[in-house]
Amino acid sequence: KQRNNREDNAIIKEGSVPISFAENKNKLAQKDTDARWTTKNNEKHFGYKNHINADKETKLINNYSLTNASTHDSVELENLVKEKDKILYADSAYRSKQIEKHLKEIKCTSKVHEKGYRNKPLTESQKKNNSDKSKIRGRIEHIFGFMTNSMNDALHLRQIGQQRIATTIGLVNLTYNLFRFEQLIRLKIV
Repeated sequence: KQRNNREDNAIIKEGSVPISFAENKNKLAQKDTDARWTTKNNEKHFGYKNHINADKETKLINNYSLTNASTHDSVELENLVKEKDKILYADSAYRSKQIEKHLKEIKCTSKVHEKGYRNKPLTESQKKNNSDKSKIRGRIEHIFGFMTNSMNDALHLRQIGQQRIATTIGLVNLTYNLFRFEQLIRLKIV
């Protein structure tokens, strides 16, 4: 827990370091000024996000990036999806004209979920298409489930600072790939 007062939190949210932290190096060493708050399913989370690009067949992580928790997932898409990627499976948060344009430029097929709107709900065929896409997307969620359950909650990190967290996340992703590669060899999938 950071236990900052409201004034310090306001300064941190602006991207600056409060004077009281800067004057006291020991206090600054205990405060994470890079992390941010986000809300997911009505729960508040403080920290960072591990964004991944994984292979749908092998579930190996091909690429990853780390951002603070308040960064929207779609912002990192251009950093993760490259020209070698043929198809993108993603939820409706990734549906935008800008993303569709980027995917066309790199010749990547979009399998992004369709989004319903207040006066224009999804048709039955759109719901079925989304359900089919979810079967592939679910394989990616297994990666985070494995990190949580089989790797002793590996994404619950206690380090302070984005640089340290980035190093640890890189090692967690690498360790996951080693576990997964062993499974693929043992099960004779590759």
